[in-house]
Amino acid sequence: MGRKWTKEDETYLSDNWGHIPVPGLCKQLNRTKSAILIRVQRLGLPPFLDSGEYITLNQLIQAVTGSDTSYSYKMKSWVENRGLPVHNKRNSQSTWRVVYIDEFWKWAEKNRSFIDFSKMEPMILGKEPHWLAEQRRRDFISNANYRKSPWTPHEDGLLKDYLKQFKYGYAELSKMLGRSAGAIQRRICDLGLKERPVKADNHKSWEEWHFQTLADMIRAGYSYGAIGETLGKSEKAVRGRVYDFYRTENADKVRVMLGDGPWGTGRPELTVFDSKRKSPVKNDLTRLLELLLIRRNQLNFDGYWQKDMCMNWHDIRGCTAGQGNCDECTEFLRIRPQYCKRCGATFFSRQISDICDSCKKARKKQHQRKWAVLRNLYRA
Repeated sequence: MGRKWTKEDETYLSDNWGHIPVPGLCKQLNRTKSAILIRVQRLGLPPFLDSGEYITLNQLIQAVTGSDTSYSYKMKSWVENRGLPVHNKRNSQSTWRVVYIDEFWKWAEKNRSFIDFSKMEPMILGKEPHWLAEQRRRDFISNANYRKSPWTPHEDGLLKDYLKQFKYGYAELSKMLGRSAGAIQRRICDLGLKERPVKADNHKSWEEWHFQTLADMIRAGYSYGAIGETLGKSEKAVRGRVYDFYRTENADKVRVMLGDGPWGTGRPELTVFDSKRKSPVKNDLTRLLELLLIRRNQLNFDGYWQKDMCMNWHDIRGCTAGQGNCDECTEFLRIRPQYCKRCGATFFSRQISDICDSCKKARKKQHQRKWAVLRNLYRA
């Protein structure tokens, strides 16, 4: 017969069942696997995964979202991208991904702007933190205002009709269609529509109370749509202002940088490598390089005395025919005269054009005056 179970052995098994794998219990108690499992059954201990302060990742997803689908998406979005703490629990031959409840609540508070708590039943994971009730209420309101279901053909038809009228912006379309501004923008791109919503009036300046309210509502976990309604601005305008300051639209990251300070606290220092500033800086450096090359060609290419009348000359690259100087050149090609169809003047240009440079400037001014008149009529 095997060794009898002592009171100390049973206490150790009860305290560590679900925390230490079965092989580890066998080693600590110096007993076989069968003896451990029989004693667990006699003590009436719960199943291995129900005996600790944790649940499986699949159970957590089902509790929070109301569905056990999109497991692979949650692994990418929750675990890999946002760092949800996940542990591996091994019984004998099987391994489960489990999440400790306390660690989940700490992680959820940092990512509460990303998670939708409206489908999570109250107290389904036991005792809840103090901030969850208010966050669940806000998510209920957000879901009531904006649908997240797939677009229907009827909604696509309404969107096309509204865009063809050229009088609705993102804020008006969001209210009429019950979709967020981001969802409308994405749907326009998916359908390949050329029409766009009317741009909002950019002359409404941001005041100090706007920024203070924006900071307080981000700290409280409000959505960008709710913030825009409070400030009287579109959701895209709010997102753009947040990105201008903090170089991200992720409200959870902005909340960490803000802390308890006023708007602008923790603002990252802008660099040339910033994605929004990189393109303008690159364009400016390209123009500077071209100007320097043009100046170099003017100073160091005295041997190309007939370059101004040759088709093979480029102001930046120099002689495109590969000749050393104009005295020995055999590839000279004279620029042919062209005639402006607007004023009838003769002009010389390496590029084929219907009008001269003076007429191009005049026509540009004419279009600017035309659009200024149309813009004033539209505002009136």
